[in-house]
Amino acid sequence: MLNPLWSDPPSVELLQWLARGNLKQQLLQALRLWVWLHFLYGEAATKLNLPEPFGYADWRDAFFSETHTKGEEKPGLHDRECFCGKTVAAWLFGLHLNLTQLEWETCLQEPTFASQVEQQQQQFADSLRRHHLCPDNLQKLWETRLFGLTRRALAADLSVLAELQWLKRSGHLYYRVSDRPFTPSAARQADAGLFTYNLDFLTQPDLAAIADNLSARLQGQQRFFLHLEYVITKIDRVDERQAQLRTLWEQKVVPPILLTYWNAAQQTTLAAVVYPVCIYYYQRGPYLCGFGELPPGETKPLDWRNYRLDRIENIEPLSWEAARVPPALKQRYSTGKLPTPDEIQLAMAEAWGFDYYQPALMLLLRFDREWDDRYIRNTDRHATFAAVDYQTAGNLIRQTLKGEQREAMLKVWRARSPGDAYYRATYRQDDPNVMQRLRAWRPRVEILLPVELRERAAREVQQEWKLYHE
Repeated sequence: MLNPLWSDPPSVELLQWLARGNLKQQLLQALRLWVWLHFLYGEAATKLNLPEPFGYADWRDAFFSETHTKGEEKPGLHDRECFCGKTVAAWLFGLHLNLTQLEWETCLQEPTFASQVEQQQQQFADSLRRHHLCPDNLQKLWETRLFGLTRRALAADLSVLAELQWLKRSGHLYYRVSDRPFTPSAARQADAGLFTYNLDFLTQPDLAAIADNLSARLQGQQRFFLHLEYVITKIDRVDERQAQLRTLWEQKVVPPILLTYWNAAQQTTLAAVVYPVCIYYYQRGPYLCGFGELPPGETKPLDWRNYRLDRIENIEPLSWEAARVPPALKQRYSTGKLPTPDEIQLAMAEAWGFDYYQPALMLLLRFDREWDDRYIRNTDRHATFAAVDYQTAGNLIRQTLKGEQREAMLKVWRARSPGDAYYRATYRQDDPNVMQRLRAWRPRVEILLPVELRERAAREVQQEWKLYHE
């Protein structure tokens, strides 16, 4: 038995999901799919009477008029009653979906209705702009015939609906489904005309609270803005990867995937079978957090790794029975012990840095008092980042080091002022984000521990000095 009637409005979230990528480029197809869903699962007055299973020809004959072409060519304007002549604006802003283009044009002759449509078009455009997804030619798209396409193009829509699990495919035929996939919520706040969002994805509670309180317009003005450092340039690839992963995560059984990706450290393209866990935006871009095979040279059979989305060249879903899937990963699947996003949160809480799979080491830093007063004190760098007094700093050196190395660092410590500010933290070894922060604090920070990191910083400073003195 089919689920209750499907009646979701064309929200930007829903259309973005239907586009499976860049909505700005795929807006027309996303809108067609939205119409498809209404005629497949909507109210009785709209839902088509189709056999089970049905093919493209069945849908064509039920959807278009009798005079619609049954060939491969793009249909001309042959019948004002045929849906192939109906424009995007008529589909979106008509009184009901069964309205024909002729009826739409008749309605537009009424000034009040025409004014309402103009307002709706502006609201829809504004919504797209807020998401940075508004096509440059939107005004032209309003008058585009949404279904005025070839048989091949419309049949491809059926394939997309099958990929999105809104249809079940059997050869060239399709079944409507009773177990429908998840779609984004399009609930709107009646008083603000805005979408409501679940803000659990914001890992900083204070930021989530601010966004929840101020994301709506106040007296017609947007008062809260969030600007993130974002270094990714291949936006289309990122959109495509996010859409692919979302489709996989909506399945009841999430499959392993074969990733082909550019490894920046080794400057080469590599492949790995991983279980995709989540997407995490950290510092400058979005990453896929995956658990599985490691690059050549690693000793562990399986571990976590982060893959920047724009560097993923291909995602190929695999079955859990595939020979390419590592036995250890299959074992985790069969025993119900696949990793979860919570494991990442716990690991990141244990140590500072996004490379949560790297060893955790103690970090001991010294700042001059002025820098500490202005930029360090009363800031939240990490749960383990905490001030220690001068004597505690010396004790940490004694406890951590041995022999000549310990004596050398104690000599350094004794030469420093007890009035300076000392901090300890637990960090992930070689984490690039931690390294970038330490570099940004130069020359007002001194790394006391670990000695290896101190020596690395000294080499970098020497290299930097040469740039300005050659």
